[in-house]
Amino acid sequence: MMGVVYRDLKPENVLVREDGHIMLSDFDLSLRSYVNPTLVQSSTEPSCRISSYCIQSSCIDPACKLPVCVEPSCLQPSCFRPQFFNSKTAKVKSERISLANSDSLPILIAEPTSARSMSFVGTHEYLAPEIIRGDGHGSAVDWWTFGIFLYELLHGRTPFKGNGNRETLFNVVGQPLKFPEGSSISFAAKDLIRGLLIKDPQKRFGFKRGATEIKQHPFFKSVNWALIRSTHPPEIPKPADLAILNHSLKPSVPPNDKGATDSDRSSGPYLEFEFF
Repeated sequence: MMGVVYRDLKPENVLVREDGHIMLSDFDLSLRSYVNPTLVQSSTEPSCRISSYCIQSSCIDPACKLPVCVEPSCLQPSCFRPQFFNSKTAKVKSERISLANSDSLPILIAEPTSARSMSFVGTHEYLAPEIIRGDGHGSAVDWWTFGIFLYELLHGRTPFKGNGNRETLFNVVGQPLKFPEGSSISFAAKDLIRGLLIKDPQKRFGFKRGATEIKQHPFFKSVNWALIRSTHPPEIPKPADLAILNHSLKPSVPPNDKGATDSDRSSGPYLEFEFF
């Protein structure tokens, strides 16, 4: 929704804010996207783009009829927060498309699911197979990266990491996904990761319907996406006392070691520090 394609998702680039919500960092590999979000029919047209937000039937203007892809003018502005509709877009256009089937609700797709690229960017452990092969790729590579990200959060390591970058790339392309023996993660988590780490991008979760397909997975059944920004996080970090942190990092030199030589400093309490 922010119009930015972010291509460097990994745990070290995800920061926890003071309110417990997260934010992304390191936008060196990002690019600006000028594709507008699209409202589409939910199930009858798989080729249409689908949304990250489910729209209730009461939010659709009765004067509209449902075509294959519903235009934003058919939505009631009162169903959305002010940031989604400004004074100009809140006005309903005089010419409206009528609704034929009220049972099938429109859904919004925010990302450009049909865009293609030949660029080779990202961290080796997170690269999708189609990027490594140089086949050209679309937004499905982002869902592969998200699958690697989830796997690492749940298991503490990435699934295809080798002894070096070359072996890692070989594993991504040629080795099957494996979970550690005795893994205690839920079936829903494994199913989501398997779907995200399908090597064929056209069969991968999120290929056709983008974020909507991911959000509707049972793994996220307890998440209220419409209110996610106002949801109380499960854990809020405590403020860090920088004075204590600085004190713990300061090297302590015993009083009787003031005349220590360089050879003395290569051992004992000086082992962890480098002197100039």
